Amino acid sequence: MNTFPFRTGQHIVYICLLFGFVAGTLNGAGRVKTGLQAIYDFNSTDGPVVKDRSGVQPALDLRIADLKAVRRTKGSLEVRAKTVIRSDKPSAKIFNAVRRSGAITIEAWIKPANTQQDGPARVVTLSRDSTNRNFTLGQKKDRFEVRMRTSGTSLNGIPGLAGPAKTAKLALTHVVYTRERSGRARVFINGKLKAEQTVPGSISNWTNTFRLALANELSGNRSWLGTYFLVAIYSRALSAAEVAKNFTAGARAEAEASTLAVSPNADLFETKIAPLFAKHCVECHDPATHKGKLDLTRKATAFADGESIVAGKAGESVMWEVVSKNEMPKKRPPLSAEEKMALKQWIDGGASWTVAVIDPANYTNESHARQNWVRRLTIPEYIETVRATVGVDIGVIARRVLPPDLRADGFSNTAYNLNVDLKHVDAFAQLADIIVKRMDVPAFAQKFSRGRKFTDKDMRPLIAKMGQWLLRGPLEEREVVAYRGITTTLAAAGVSYQEAVGAVIKVMLQSPRFIYRIENQQGDGTPWPVGGFELASRLSYIIWGGPPDKELLRAAEAGELSDRNRVAEQVRRMLQDPRTVDQSARFISEWLDLDRLANLRPNAKKFPHWNATLAADMRTETLAFFREVTWKQKRPLSDLFNAQVTFASPRLASHYGLKTIGNKLTRYNLAAVPGRGGLLTQGSVLTVGGDEASMVARGLFVFHNLLRGVVKDPPPCVDTTPVPSKIGLTQRAIAEQRIANTKCAGCHSKFEPLAFGLEKFNGMGAYHNADEHGNRLREDGEILFPGSAKSITYRTSAELMDHLAGSERVRETLTWKVSQFCLGRPLTSHDARHIRTIHNTAWKNGGTYGNLITAIVMSDLVLNTQTEIHE
Repeated sequence: MNTFPFRTGQHIVYICLLFGFVAGTLNGAGRVKTGLQAIYDFNSTDGPVVKDRSGVQPALDLRIADLKAVRRTKGSLEVRAKTVIRSDKPSAKIFNAVRRSGAITIEAWIKPANTQQDGPARVVTLSRDSTNRNFTLGQKKDRFEVRMRTSGTSLNGIPGLAGPAKTAKLALTHVVYTRERSGRARVFINGKLKAEQTVPGSISNWTNTFRLALANELSGNRSWLGTYFLVAIYSRALSAAEVAKNFTAGARAEAEASTLAVSPNADLFETKIAPLFAKHCVECHDPATHKGKLDLTRKATAFADGESIVAGKAGESVMWEVVSKNEMPKKRPPLSAEEKMALKQWIDGGASWTVAVIDPANYTNESHARQNWVRRLTIPEYIETVRATVGVDIGVIARRVLPPDLRADGFSNTAYNLNVDLKHVDAFAQLADIIVKRMDVPAFAQKFSRGRKFTDKDMRPLIAKMGQWLLRGPLEEREVVAYRGITTTLAAAGVSYQEAVGAVIKVMLQSPRFIYRIENQQGDGTPWPVGGFELASRLSYIIWGGPPDKELLRAAEAGELSDRNRVAEQVRRMLQDPRTVDQSARFISEWLDLDRLANLRPNAKKFPHWNATLAADMRTETLAFFREVTWKQKRPLSDLFNAQVTFASPRLASHYGLKTIGNKLTRYNLAAVPGRGGLLTQGSVLTVGGDEASMVARGLFVFHNLLRGVVKDPPPCVDTTPVPSKIGLTQRAIAEQRIANTKCAGCHSKFEPLAFGLEKFNGMGAYHNADEHGNRLREDGEILFPGSAKSITYRTSAELMDHLAGSERVRETLTWKVSQFCLGRPLTSHDARHIRTIHNTAWKNGGTYGNLITAIVMSDLVLNTQTEIHE
């Protein structure tokens, strides 16, 4: 995890003593390749060397000590007599990779020569001799046994994990051992789970000098006879579905390098050139502007004239000529020397173009590309997590004592902005104390263990089970020991059972594993499937905004979340829970920044009837409208822009000029109400324009939040103070003056016309045909969707809303915004392919909030994690 938003402090250092990390899609047809470290397919037919064909460097080839003891055929190696097949050097890459990830898979396709071999006879081993090993997969008569050295076992890996009797047969057999970082170990025979247990401890005590060997111990006294067809070692625990996939692929699936080569020129385009075009060129060279008749957003138009870009010949390319002479970009700083070098290299290298469209919006967050963060719980997530796990409502106090979550990239759950400083540490400590005091500690503890003594027999199971519930995953042995130490110390001091358990809960509530959503991201730098418990937390916090429930944790513990069908079943169940609706309301509140209404202070002379209650009513209107359209009517999210219904209190109805009905929130049919209908006609959104109903502020809101448009910030010399209306000068007229100004038109023409259809709404959302100066107001205009060459005209506000509701660009923006909220991080061009898949799937199925959430959580963005190499 290369970005870790902790602030330093003694509290954090202390809490981190209890820190623990726990991780796990399939790679298309054939075998699973993610996390592969070494693989031997025995395809060579002669010589003493058995090649490692993983493609992971350095290759870990093996050498046959006695060629006379074996028979080699293509795809198999039969061991007929005592020998050893071992690496010439220590297995550094396996040691390093497995130490980083804390997980392993050992896989073998073999055919034993007999069922009397014992010792166990070494099939695959990473060891020194018969009593010192990191791991061994062996045969013990008619069963297979794996010994895995951890801090909780002997140096010999005892106790080990054995498969059932009569599974080692004189037949081709697929044997797989997996161990997760949490300690959960499993043995699969022929694709089926046959044995499972928790192997305690970590692999921190592995030895880096051991060599990998087949068919014998390194000391030569544990010989195995039989035939090898394939051996593979992964630095992660394969899921049950992945084991089944490899079993289905068969014993003679050829091993190839684990990654497909991408041409250097194509990689250069994706990582350097496309972002360069998006940042410096597309502003003027898009379908609408196409200065010099050049559109650089698509390959066909970029190469259309045959002169701007001449593949393989930068010297003959007009683009390179004007860039090298600093003639382009115009009226902007020239490209840096590094950018120029990349551009020339790209053109000379063949000018590969690998994306359908260069959309500037996809490149606005490239500085965060492929970065991982440890996500702190937001305040709402913390409150819900406490409520769901211990049954205490801490909301009022938590909102008062915790520093507020600050918005970044449009949301307050953006991971890189969720820091922890000493104020947080003090607040979490204070809250933990209050929570425990409000709990019935003995009743809570009884859910996990009926024993109430200070013995290991009672306390260790209590700590392990209670910890798994509170910290959303199994505890490592060191964590159990640390928490057990608290109870031991307090027992020695004479405190009661209730006080001791309460102290453990209090510490757990301050643990990073409670406050943060911690995931193991150690690996080889490629995407890996997320582990079961981690996926459970991803699903629950995305769908509910809170922790996994008992059923989700049960599914994680049972390994069911490695099966996409089982995940889909859980998602369908979770979407029926009322917490899903609450979480969706958080999305709409965050996306539209409804919290700003509480701080709105319009000019009292201009808006004498404005007050905090009216602001709250506007927020309530939008949330009730969202629930009606999204959940009650189950309409596509795009219908939020033109649905002819709203909800208003008597106060808000009067403000809008609607007929007052009753004395509470009332549903209104807007079919016959001019101008009203959809989110953009609600006061909660219209107030973004400020007192003067600024076309700039409203236009930018639509441009950024509905169309994912991109414009550069105004130059520092530009006065951005809103220009007030006056007699004979409306806000629209002011906007048209800016658009007519050649210095401003390039940007303002893209977004200010988007607000023309809202001109009849004043700064606080009331509807008028004339402003306070008597100027007649209009609602006609035109809209230019990003990426389009021609604008679309509209005559009324209602027509504008219909255009927005029917726009594919708006639907795409909804997909991006919901995805960003769910993932809690800015999206980059690296996510674009996945977002496109999510979008197509969700809208094909109806485009509802549930459709979109399902597509997101079933995508690789949620089911996989981008691992990092930590030396």
